[in-house]
Amino acid sequence: MLHALVAAAEEGATRNPLLPETYDIVWSLVCFVILLVLFWKLVLPKMQTMLEERTAAIEGNIAKADEAQRQAEAALEQYTAQLAEARQEAGSIRESAREDGKKIVAEARNQATVEAQRVTASAQAQIEAERQAALVSLRTEVGTLAIDLAGNVIGETLSDDARATAIVDRFLADLEASEKATN
Repeated sequence: MLHALVAAAEEGATRNPLLPETYDIVWSLVCFVILLVLFWKLVLPKMQTMLEERTAAIEGNIAKADEAQRQAEAALEQYTAQLAEARQEAGSIRESAREDGKKIVAEARNQATVEAQRVTASAQAQIEAERQAALVSLRTEVGTLAIDLAGNVIGETLSDDARATAIVDRFLADLEASEKATN
């Protein structure tokens, strides 16, 4: 650069040191045009194709995502509907189970009542039968004792069964009458 300044000073012309020579500008312009044409013909179409492919891929992915979103929303609505239906069905099953439980309890209560009544009636019948058997046994024993006692008091044997039975019946009737009078 110093040499260019010295040469310019010798020529006496005042040149702007910031401007390059004309031949540098021409050759730089030719190189620039060649590079521009190569870029325009080779690089730019490939970049354009690559950008279009990316755009198509992105739009395809967006479309797939939108479709997946719609399917997910539809599945969610279907799931929600099934869940609501299942809850209703569970409620009806619970209600049905409650009603069945009430019916079973009522049937068991009725069966228990019937069984208790049957057992009570059976027990009362058995008690009555035992009371009658005890009464017959007691009458027989009391009758035998009364006849023996009466025979000892009178001094003779009471062997007539009809008369002995009448005496025993009269004695027991008197005994029952005196028992009722004290109560």
